[in-house]
Amino acid sequence: MPQSAIRRYLKHGTLPQLSVFDAVARLGSFTKAAEELYMAQPTVSVQMKKLAETVGLPLIEQVGKRVRLTEAGRVLHAGCLDMFGTLAGVERSLDDLRGLDAGRLQLAVGTTGEYFAPRMLAEFVKRHPRLDVSLQIRNRGALLERMSKNLDDLYMFAGAPEGMDIAAYPLLPNPVVPFAHADHPLAKEKNIPFARFAAEPFLIREPGSGARGMVREIFEAQDCEPRVRMELSSNEAIRQAIIAGLGVSIMSRCMLGPGAPRERIAVLDVTGFPVHRPWVMVHPAGKQLSPAARAFLDFMLAESRRLVPDPPS
Repeated sequence: MPQSAIRRYLKHGTLPQLSVFDAVARLGSFTKAAEELYMAQPTVSVQMKKLAETVGLPLIEQVGKRVRLTEAGRVLHAGCLDMFGTLAGVERSLDDLRGLDAGRLQLAVGTTGEYFAPRMLAEFVKRHPRLDVSLQIRNRGALLERMSKNLDDLYMFAGAPEGMDIAAYPLLPNPVVPFAHADHPLAKEKNIPFARFAAEPFLIREPGSGARGMVREIFEAQDCEPRVRMELSSNEAIRQAIIAGLGVSIMSRCMLGPGAPRERIAVLDVTGFPVHRPWVMVHPAGKQLSPAARAFLDFMLAESRRLVPDPPS
């Protein structure tokens, strides 16, 4: 394309503005975009205003507290994603030339992975200190979306996605168990019937999370409905709600990882548990891994069980 056709975008530092615009479009909020990008909210507002001036059309509209895209905004966002995908492809090709001395590794992990993924990355980076590493921690729905757009090198899921053309590599056990406060009446009981557990106020993850889908499957298999007391958007929020005595939940046992206040949380002895959803490393089938991604995958297959001991009973 002749440069004259995109001159307006070349003279205003548009790429950082498009990054801000993408975050606002995805999250529907200036505040959430600022948090994701580690920016002040006024900076996000200024960047959005400059981008709209560059385009010459309004890009967003405010409906209540939710930010929505205009028709021009939707057109720009589609092109923005195409451009980011192209640039990511160029960067991956350059990484192939750089090798492990100056390459880039982009990893996306399910939310429960926050309890161990940083430790594994830290060990890998010690061996390859010149690598540029990015770690995204997202719920299952967001991980699937990122993988569909080929935004990262590797993805770590609790349970391999079904119905997708992927390559999956088993890594770690991931027992899923029921939790309650250590002082909960069920904490001292044995062989608790599932129906008794299901009668307790339940803490559940937000729509789109793998944990929520798993919980729904478990309850449906028992022909029960959870008595949802509260919906929370992170595993840590659920853990704190359990400690506060607000209810019970079903989560990965790795939530009792290093630093967790185990004396205040109990794993309940409910029949049918643990449920096993092993951690797997995934990438789209046919994807050409960069040297950094290939090295990290090999490292994980060889070292993950040493770096992440089996969760406590």
